[in-house]
Amino acid sequence: MIEMDYVLGLDLGTSSLKGDLLDESGKTVCVASTEYELLTPKSGYNEQNPNDWVQACYRLFEKMSQKISDFTSNLIGISFSGQMHSLVVADEDGNALRPAILWNDVRTTKQCNDITENFGEEILKITKNLVLEGFTLPKILWIQENEPEIWKKVRKIFLPKDYLRYFLTGNFQMDYSDAAGTLLMDIKEKKWSQVILKKYNIPIEYLPELVNSFDFVGNLDENIKKSYGFKNNIKIFAGGADNAVSSLGTGLNDYETAIASTGTSGVFLSLEDSIHNEYNGKFHLFNHALPDKYYSMGVTLSAGQSISWFKDLIAKSESYDKFLSNVSDVPIGSNGLLFTPYISGERTPYFDSQIRASFIGLNDTHSLDDLKRAVIEGVTFSLKDSQVLMESLREKEFRRIISIGGGAKNKEWLQIQADIFNTQVVTLDTEEGPGLGAAMIAAMGVGWFETVEECVAHTITYINKIDPISENVAEYKKIYELYTQVYPYTKDITHALSEDPV
Repeated sequence: MIEMDYVLGLDLGTSSLKGDLLDESGKTVCVASTEYELLTPKSGYNEQNPNDWVQACYRLFEKMSQKISDFTSNLIGISFSGQMHSLVVADEDGNALRPAILWNDVRTTKQCNDITENFGEEILKITKNLVLEGFTLPKILWIQENEPEIWKKVRKIFLPKDYLRYFLTGNFQMDYSDAAGTLLMDIKEKKWSQVILKKYNIPIEYLPELVNSFDFVGNLDENIKKSYGFKNNIKIFAGGADNAVSSLGTGLNDYETAIASTGTSGVFLSLEDSIHNEYNGKFHLFNHALPDKYYSMGVTLSAGQSISWFKDLIAKSESYDKFLSNVSDVPIGSNGLLFTPYISGERTPYFDSQIRASFIGLNDTHSLDDLKRAVIEGVTFSLKDSQVLMESLREKEFRRIISIGGGAKNKEWLQIQADIFNTQVVTLDTEEGPGLGAAMIAAMGVGWFETVEECVAHTITYINKIDPISENVAEYKKIYELYTQVYPYTKDITHALSEDPV
């Protein structure tokens, strides 16, 4: 047996830390994860103890050691992916001063409104993004306003993966792809914005050094190395934001391919070669993990969530495969039924938190399977909104879409995607996502591959290449035109219904 070196990709998510161990051939040899607690002290508050991430990393080292006999002797590199936007404030020594405020925490509506009203246009010009509760800057302002005694002690500001990496190396850095999601960085200049920092009284000394995702940022701390029996000087590479690193882990490296992701929320993501001012806040636009690249991202707030909501209403204990097993028996258009997946509001293209979902066209002949297919079609139409807007603003045409998440696991849904997108849809042989992308960054860092294309060729295999069927495309085009009319006709009604009762 030929002995090989390993690199480890660590994906610091909202519920767990996942590790993807890659060998020199580009093969994933081990995947493991460790969970940690989500804290919800109040409605709308989502927090975590940053030290839980560090302890999860140590547990992951132990799990890998148990599963792979030569893990500690052959590991040579580590890199990271991490949940974006979540705020950690710490003292001079890096000790967290309070629980991290996570990306999905919505306590900062007041701060967002204040920023938008008083500085929104300037923020958009500098950061290329609208001000939303998920971003880091509003969380900083919330601490300034609500916990001034904490703010007085702050000397370091981290995002999650950078906090973990600080404890592994002792070095204080943040990569451009994660910094782009803070609303503190000029994404074109790739510098912390002095204008924003001055406006909101944030000393630049509190912020990390900015680096590229592929940059070497230090070796694993000697004490940690000895504690776990690592034999090599393990090189640490910066890593990046989860969406950027996940796209790398799907092999996305050209401008004519997009990703359609159907997790709890849905994402339509495209690589960009420059900053496109015509987007003007219509999409999220961030620096990519790939040097000097960017990515645009449209979001459907309730993609998989719409399906799980409906399944739980009808058949909570049923598997998704069984629940969706008969949708192929329903014709295109669900026998004249439309569903808009706005159960939690919608992001792209409307940025409307008060819009709500609708079944349109329901009559007494409709079956449960009709409703199931309508939900799937509605989620895909919502992702189509991002595709259409992206292609029209940039005068571009996607020639391939990589489908990941729940939508990639159902053959009928894959054909529906190909037909609605009118684009070839492919899936991954093994879907590892951000953990694999982080491992790929480490593999490039230690010199296993000279180019990203070579790395992708060794690590990623596509399957299920599904082409659109022309007659289906024509039918869906007509139905999609009707779908786009539902939002303007239901907006005022659902806004009124969602208002607090008098």
